[in-house]
Amino acid sequence: MSGDSASRILDVRERTEDGIAIVTVHGEVDMASAPQLQSALEEIQRGGKPMIVDMSEVGFLGSAGLSVLLVISEAAEKSGLRVVASEAVRRPIELTGLDKLLAVYDSLAAALDAPATGSAS
Repeated sequence: MSGDSASRILDVRERTEDGIAIVTVHGEVDMASAPQLQSALEEIQRGGKPMIVDMSEVGFLGSAGLSVLLVISEAAEKSGLRVVASEAVRRPIELTGLDKLLAVYDSLAAALDAPATGSAS
């Protein structure tokens, strides 16, 4: 699968709200699209703001996507990272035990209300 195909199945958009970078991800995060997601998140992370990755519209999260979240989480230790998970995202996160390392939320509102270093709901 070419990079052009990957970019069609994954859409990443960023906005800022109350000093927090909100990254909305639509599509599927697999081996082909994970590098695109990682590149986008690393670029946004350079701003040093707390970040919410809203994956509520993600239909598939593969192991490559889990790795991206782990790498970004480790790099965001000081600024904070929160993940809004669809059921398709939450399941692999919980199955791999990453829910112990990632702050995972059911909704964007819950993630926005949580402290940057707080525990997930």
